[in-house]
Amino acid sequence: MARGSNKLSPFNITALALGFSFLYLPIVILVIYSFNASRLVTVWGGWSLRWYVEFFNDRAMLDAAWMSFRVAASSATLATLLGTLAAVALSRGANFRGRALFSGMLYAPLVMPEVITGLSLLLLFVALDAERGFWTVTIAHTTLTLCFVAVVVQSRLGALDPTLEEAAMDLGCDPLRAFLAATLPLILPSIAAGWMLAFTLSLDDLVIASFTTGPGSSTLPIRIYSEVRLGVKPEINAICTLIIGAIAVVIVGASLAAKLSDARGESAAPL
Repeated sequence: MARGSNKLSPFNITALALGFSFLYLPIVILVIYSFNASRLVTVWGGWSLRWYVEFFNDRAMLDAAWMSFRVAASSATLATLLGTLAAVALSRGANFRGRALFSGMLYAPLVMPEVITGLSLLLLFVALDAERGFWTVTIAHTTLTLCFVAVVVQSRLGALDPTLEEAAMDLGCDPLRAFLAATLPLILPSIAAGWMLAFTLSLDDLVIASFTTGPGSSTLPIRIYSEVRLGVKPEINAICTLIIGAIAVVIVGASLAAKLSDARGESAAPL
């Protein structure tokens, strides 16, 4: 092997810089222009918190933001619970009847266009004569994000040693208690990662929410889309900056919790 083959070449450094600039430079510009004092989004008028004040005085936008966060938190929690159970079933029940059908139905939303998913759910809610609003959007987002949680948790379960649960049962635990005592602490970081992914996907969704929402229950992406069609307002930059900050806080908090969980697991291992 040639010496220095593991070092980054100028070409690789340039490619990385261009790639990260393409991904994150628009976000940086958006954050900077959220503090723009000018009413024109393309003209810099100095630093100001004017548009953040405008956002917190916009009752319709605040209601849409609160709706989005409630839907995202509720659907992410339901998707995490159901997705974890589905992942355990697929990992521990390798030979149960109908496994292939169950797996295909579970992962179908990964490859199915959101337009088809949203239209299907709309027809279901109309057939059930369900009033469209918070719960219909929550159910729709749970259906969408459940498969992502299952993928994350199942990959972690596949890397675990199944003899850990067998050892716990040899020591007198029933299967449920063995899972809670031996397996659950080890997959908590992946469960947290699945919850964050589901929360972000729900918060970002526009297509499915537009099919399943009702009057007076618009989510924030729907509200922003309706505003942008008439022209980008500086207030939109402030809203997006607050969302970026909220997601960053969630990611950092979950990462710290995962590291703390790993540290506790390592300290308890010799015992």
